[in-house]
Amino acid sequence: MKLLKQIILLFSVGIFIWACGSSPINNKNIEKEEPVVIANDSLEYEITIIDIGFNLFLNTIAQPEGYYSQEYLETRNRIFVTNWNIRARNPSQFNDNIYENVIDYQPNIDYGYDVNYKLFNYFMFAQRKYKMTLGAGYSRRIR
Repeated sequence: MKLLKQIILLFSVGIFIWACGSSPINNKNIEKEEPVVIANDSLEYEITIIDIGFNLFLNTIAQPEGYYSQEYLETRNRIFVTNWNIRARNPSQFNDNIYENVIDYQPNIDYGYDVNYKLFNYFMFAQRKYKMTLGAGYSRRIR
């Protein structure tokens, strides 16, 4: 009887340890994070962001939609895009793995709230992830 209790206890502990282990399905889901698409169909404008962690940032750390006005986002995005593009055009000076593409963001076009919100938050995410500053007064707040 004592041996049977020990076997059952050992089996239970084994099941418990197995159940607490990480699941390969969960690890695959993290590695296959869906890209974030920033688009305005009426303008035929689209940016696809494939930077691991941005989805998590957008859903947990970023201020919710509506927190900033569109004018605020546009003003910050103009500064961020300008500095980003300077770096993208100088791959010998800046990491071309980060600044892969120039962003065509024109201040006279109304891209809408969603595009400006996601673009702004990508810049916030990138500054935090890559420990850089793109301007607009965010050097101290993002760390």
